[in-house]
Amino acid sequence: MDAREELLAKHRKEKRDLVNRITGMKKQATKAKRKEVNSKCEQLEQELREKHEQELKELDGEGGDVEEVTPEQLLAQLQVEDDGAKEANEANEAKADKEAKVGPSQQPKKKRNRQKEKLARREAEIARMKEEAKKEAAEQPDLKKIEQDAIWQLCQMKGLVPYDIQPDGHCLFASILDQVKTRHGDPQTEMDVHTLRCLACDYILEHRDEFIPYLFDEATMSLKDIDEYTEEMKSTAKWGGEVEILALSKALDCPISVLMSGQATHTVNETGSKPELKLVYYKHTYALGEHYNSLRDSKI
Repeated sequence: MDAREELLAKHRKEKRDLVNRITGMKKQATKAKRKEVNSKCEQLEQELREKHEQELKELDGEGGDVEEVTPEQLLAQLQVEDDGAKEANEANEAKADKEAKVGPSQQPKKKRNRQKEKLARREAEIARMKEEAKKEAAEQPDLKKIEQDAIWQLCQMKGLVPYDIQPDGHCLFASILDQVKTRHGDPQTEMDVHTLRCLACDYILEHRDEFIPYLFDEATMSLKDIDEYTEEMKSTAKWGGEVEILALSKALDCPISVLMSGQATHTVNETGSKPELKLVYYKHTYALGEHYNSLRDSKI
């Protein structure tokens, strides 16, 4: 290789080095510095071009063939490389964003089980409601204890003691049966709960006008049919109440009193000739609801 070829090879290498340098400068340039960097790049290109021309002149004079890269060609080459680098950077950034959002180890999303989600929400709501009910119950006064304490004090004052009756639909009639055997002095062994039910219903039917006002049904805002009412009371374990207490007090010709918490003792047929029958009424003590017990005299 002669001196001219060596010089041209050197020039080509210096041009490639300059292209790489300019490309790096443009990549690192911020938007604010871009104009200044472009001006610097043009200056470097011009200086290299003038240097190469001078070296060739010194080697073989003005008439020598020079393999020259024009400024336009150099700029075009720089632009192509710059655009390629820009596209590569954008592709890399897009890939990085995608990986950051998706994650390399993330599996494809499973199909949502909406029925399962709905069931889970429902169970969570039920659990929340139970917890609220439990909390509310804990904050409520103990009505059972309040009622029992009040009744115990009343019984102490009157010299009475409750006699437990099985808590079912027959409790009123079973309590009155125990009172009849205890206070009327005659065991009346032939009398039972069913006998008392029939006795009360027969009296109601014989004195319809007296009992019809008690048969007003607030739920339907109408009067209950008295025949249907008494038939159900006779043949089922339907709970008896104020109507049956009044009917039996008249049929048995005796006062019947009902002691209860928070209210004065309620007595019906006070003019009855036979000894008073004494009951106690509970509203909160028993799980099944309202209940009657018999009241016997204390032995103390």
